[in-house]
Amino acid sequence: MNSFFLLFIGLPALELFLMIEIGGRIGALNTIGLIFLTAIIGIYFAKIQSIQTLKSGMINIYQNKLPVYELLSGASIAIAALLLIIPGFLTDLIGFFLLIPFTRKIIFKTILKKKNNSNDTIDGEIIDKKKNEL
Repeated sequence: MNSFFLLFIGLPALELFLMIEIGGRIGALNTIGLIFLTAIIGIYFAKIQSIQTLKSGMINIYQNKLPVYELLSGASIAIAALLLIIPGFLTDLIGFFLLIPFTRKIIFKTILKKKNNSNDTIDGEIIDKKKNEL
């Protein structure tokens, strides 16, 4: 199946299904309140995490280190904030997983392991047969 179809058709359908199921169990107003509550709490924690990531990145820059982890964390925090703004329980769950530093590190490690396991690299050596004499 096309990932575009799954993202723009399947995800909202799954979110609606979850909202109907949860609304049937706890009530419609409580479901709406829970959606707003998760969005507010998520945005608050996204703000805190982004400030901490920015501070850590600045410390790395002052120490002449590349803030690679901080750049990845900043991007994942931005994605998490977007997912938390979108109404729904599945997107909120994914957004909260991206906000927690421990789960963020696990996600980064699994993605990097998948990319490092691909054998698309060919080792080689360049030999210059011309001798440059000065």
